[in-house]
Amino acid sequence: MFDLAGLKAGLIGALFGFVLGYLDYKIVIGVIGRRLRQVEEAEQAEDLDRFEAHLGRMRIVVLVMTVGVFPVIGFLAGVFLLTPQ
Repeated sequence: MFDLAGLKAGLIGALFGFVLGYLDYKIVIGVIGRRLRQVEEAEQAEDLDRFEAHLGRMRIVVLVMTVGVFPVIGFLAGVFLLTPQ
């Protein structure tokens, strides 16, 4: 299966993937938050209601995709690319 060097490389890759995923999550949620503030300032009630209805689901999807998937990709990259042959 995996030797100790492969596991260490995979864990380092997963850590990098988690950090990148978290940063990506914060950036995307920041962009979404700015858009929400723009809609609030414009006082377009129908757009605001529609946007707020989807905001919770968007946060969950973005969180799962960035913080959940990036560490897996980082782990696999670490195992297959950084493990000495």
